[in-house]
Amino acid sequence: MLRLFLALAVLALTYQFVPRGLAIGDADSGKVYLRRPLQKGETFAIEFIHSVNNSPVRETFTADQGRIRPVSSRFASFGAGIQSDLAEGQTLSREGGFLVISGFQTSYKELLYIVGTVSDHILYLRDERISLRDLCGRNAHIRIWTHKGIFL
Repeated sequence: MLRLFLALAVLALTYQFVPRGLAIGDADSGKVYLRRPLQKGETFAIEFIHSVNNSPVRETFTADQGRIRPVSSRFASFGAGIQSDLAEGQTLSREGGFLVISGFQTSYKELLYIVGTVSDHILYLRDERISLRDLCGRNAHIRIWTHKGIFL
């Protein structure tokens, strides 16, 4: 019994030090397109051209306790489908020619996107710029989540 307890304790401690990563996969089939390590507090962003006002939107996120938390949303102008009311704790600022909302308090288990058919969705992670259209295909229904695992 003591051996079992020690083995479980070692396994639990080891799991705490397994790196957390970001994964992108097909929302329906579960096929995984991409896995990347993600350091605690590190951010990543998804940028796309908004289909109504035809201007770029960049949504920045961070992983926190196995969940994904929005950090900011950057866009060129208000319009249909763009957040216009601030929730408690959120702020609106300017960054060059863009408006930026920050101070989000929510988090998500996963993010769901439909990769653009006309305009691409781009993942920014560290120094990588990854076309989700090239990675997953046009009109792909994808999910983005964090997980623990070994990354090769």
